[in-house]
Amino acid sequence: MTCTTTPPDREPGADAWADPAGEPGFATRAVRTGHHRTGEGEHGEPIFTTSSFVFESAAQAAARFSGDSPGNIYSRFTNPTVRAFEERLASLEGGEACVATASGMAAILAVCMGLLQSGDHIVASRSLFGSTTLLFNKYLSRFGIATSYCSLSELAAWDAAICPQTRLLFCETPSNPLTEMVDLRALAELARRRNCLLVVDNCFCTPALQRPLELGADLVIHSATKYLDGQGRCVGGAVVGDRKRVGEEVYGVLRTAGPTLSPFNAWVFLKGLETLELRMEAHSRGAARLADWLAVQPGVERVYYPGRPEHPQHHLVGVQQHGGGGIVAFDVRGGRAGAWGLIDATRLLSITANLGDTKSTITHPASTTHGRLSPQERAASGIGEGLIRVAVGLESMADIEADLARGLVLVPVAYRESRAGSAL
Repeated sequence: MTCTTTPPDREPGADAWADPAGEPGFATRAVRTGHHRTGEGEHGEPIFTTSSFVFESAAQAAARFSGDSPGNIYSRFTNPTVRAFEERLASLEGGEACVATASGMAAILAVCMGLLQSGDHIVASRSLFGSTTLLFNKYLSRFGIATSYCSLSELAAWDAAICPQTRLLFCETPSNPLTEMVDLRALAELARRRNCLLVVDNCFCTPALQRPLELGADLVIHSATKYLDGQGRCVGGAVVGDRKRVGEEVYGVLRTAGPTLSPFNAWVFLKGLETLELRMEAHSRGAARLADWLAVQPGVERVYYPGRPEHPQHHLVGVQQHGGGGIVAFDVRGGRAGAWGLIDATRLLSITANLGDTKSTITHPASTTHGRLSPQERAASGIGEGLIRVAVGLESMADIEADLARGLVLVPVAYRESRAGSAL
């Protein structure tokens, strides 16, 4: 479509704000990249709620389907609203291409389907979201793709796990839920030396706090459901990387298999990206305060937060990760009884496994996000029965602390009861 309202000094359909003198800042790109104004002259991004697109002729239809001519075909794999989200996220991550998917797990599956084949091998961190581990172990294994696991932060362990069949290294940093980190630049160098691709789940940080591609990673995975949306409204995912692997191979999976992001959800994520930098700064600030408060509370045995000096990878904060992020995990006494008692006593925090919301959430990973793993797998990942994860929202921190304090008074009781039971 020709944009009839485009001023003569601007290319039709181009970003109206684009500055030929250089790339704008992160906040500007988060607000404006990807919006190619139509002939209607709209100021906000439109939602193209259409399943298909009409061609001017049979010849144009043939050219679109063959790839000889660019343009929209069918919303399973071409939609202007989805494309706007992809362009914006690719810009923020520093990637050449982005493919949006129906969920974060769909993004991981699309990467594996697009880049791996039977006989290939994955090396992954033990510190992964439970569904990611199940995808690798239960489903990819059926098609001859094997996975080995190693300690996230130990480069020697990654190196030792790589074999001639290894094609892909996969990690979350910080990890879910213990916020463990790995030196991405060093891991990327290892991946290049061993001829492997490095795929990083950047869900906890987002490009506002960490940009793995700039540190040498090959692909970045997102659950857009989390911080990219920021208000818990929609489910979606994305893969960001180069034009060949993402723009062709991963895109090919999307076009054929159809794990598609809806235009409405893409529009919601576009709105979320506009405030991403501000929100991540606020989440990090609140989480740092909560971690310090929890560290001195009776009944709390250990706090996991990258911003605290005792965190094993604290030295990476400020180097590759700009801020501690919004996730705080902590162990309480009394095992599951202590953790559940604390969670059930809260009145403000939302008991849900989702994260990245303006509303603070609280969950018991051993029975929710990692509940489908075996006890042995949870133990190997460091996820005990007394572990609680809080995703700090944007409420008053004094209110969040007061809400957790209600449950913390019950922890000593649960601990004494658990000790008494074990002595019988």
